Amino acid sequence: MVIDTLIDKIIEKQNPTALGLDTRLEYLPDEMMADYDPDDIDYKDAGKLILEFNKALIDELKDIVPCIKVQIAYYEMYGHHGMKAYYKTVDYAKKKGLTVIADAKRNDIGATCTAYANAYLGTTPIINKNAFDADFVTVTPYLGSDGVIPFIDVCKESGKGIFVLVKTSNPSSGELQDIMVDTKPLYEIVGQKVAEWGSGLIGRYGYSSCGAVVGATYSGQAKSLRRQLPQVFFLIPGYGAQGASGKDIVSSFDERGLGGIVNASRSIICAHKKGKYEGMNFLKAARAAALDMQADIVNSLEEAGIPMIKEEVK
Repeated sequence: MVIDTLIDKIIEKQNPTALGLDTRLEYLPDEMMADYDPDDIDYKDAGKLILEFNKALIDELKDIVPCIKVQIAYYEMYGHHGMKAYYKTVDYAKKKGLTVIADAKRNDIGATCTAYANAYLGTTPIINKNAFDADFVTVTPYLGSDGVIPFIDVCKESGKGIFVLVKTSNPSSGELQDIMVDTKPLYEIVGQKVAEWGSGLIGRYGYSSCGAVVGATYSGQAKSLRRQLPQVFFLIPGYGAQGASGKDIVSSFDERGLGGIVNASRSIICAHKKGKYEGMNFLKAARAAALDMQADIVNSLEEAGIPMIKEEVK
């Protein structure tokens, strides 16, 4: 199962982190933009530059990180040339042995939902090929089971996985997710549904390929969810630029140091533009930031008495 493959890579690299490729032209280093007139750059140029930047980062970090998360909005904004860069980024990362999470937050019902699931996880009918061959895609749950079960069905067919939004890292998430329904906040009810939806996708580590997005910025809620959802693997945004640190994510992990993958985007891909890495070559800065993130998380887990296991489960 894809969740086992991801966990195997996390254990191999002793690093539960994902490189977030939320790439836009403003994030690129000056040396990459030097040959382009900012008043004359077009979508084709943008797609070419973004892909070049992504491939360089993947090559630099593939021995450190087990996974990339590609936020599709940053590619859609550059039109079809951006989507071509998205497709080629996903393809390149997979060829380099990385697990790929498509952060697309898709949802609908019926045939439309199945079309989304086929696009990102399965194959397109008649053509019978992968359109965007990610390993996981993010899914929003607020159309209920009709908007999730088609993804689960394709996961069972393709061996892929999903991460369902449960408790997100943004400041206003509580406006909806914290609403009390009887005696429980809504995010806990959604979490229980995620566990139900993924009950047929449990791998050898005891985790399902139907995971949950649980933000690092809400460690108390994450602790509660981890206790309630022992078979649900977490995708954990909010580290770095959004303010969370290694100590904030400890509650998302189990006693083996497993249970989550922590995403960081701007704090790594923009490391050359700010803070202690400012002025460094963008690849060296990204590598230093990624290693610092790994050390922060691993050390925080060890300080909490939950060091990560060292060997894969066969």
